Amino acid sequence: MNCPFCGHPDSRVIDSRPDEAGVRRRRECQECNRRFTTLEKIELGGVAVVKKDDSREEFDREKVIAGVRRACEKRPIPSGAIEALADEVEKAVHAQGKAEVPSSYIGELVMERLRGLDHIAYIRFASVYRAFADVEELEQELAALKAGWRRPDVPRDQMALLPESEAKPPKPRLLRVRRPRAEEEPPERQAKGATK
Repeated sequence: MNCPFCGHPDSRVIDSRPDEAGVRRRRECQECNRRFTTLEKIELGGVAVVKKDDSREEFDREKVIAGVRRACEKRPIPSGAIEALADEVEKAVHAQGKAEVPSSYIGELVMERLRGLDHIAYIRFASVYRAFADVEELEQELAALKAGWRRPDVPRDQMALLPESEAKPPKPRLLRVRRPRAEEEPPERQAKGATK
């Protein structure tokens, strides 16, 4: 691993820790003694993305990140959320177990995850991805957003491409306060109770 500071090709691993994305390694350069962190990640076999014009190109996680970043620009998105979204999309694409995946499937995966992340980013991404022809189409998408994410132009009996990932509200729990029995009470309280 080349040192990012001096470019020396030799470094030693000081610490390794598992991470959600792979293995995080802390390294020290043998030349300048400066430390840096690397992330070791498993690279899965290539999946071809079939575009609308029937051309094919290799799935590129960085393209997903770039598109989502543009949609999320100047939005209060938590740090690491975009990379986590790209990780989820990449896992879903590879989980298909197919050599080719349509670009529409990837777009729907991204949109489904953007819905839960940020509504404005979702609309921005949808306006580019779906290439709205006019204001009415945009209004339909906004109406679907307000009506619980169901698009008005999709029939109710049509099965969803992806399962809905809406969080269910937690069930209310009743907390019961248990009063200690006489034999569980501390000796000071038992003595006070006996003198009354």
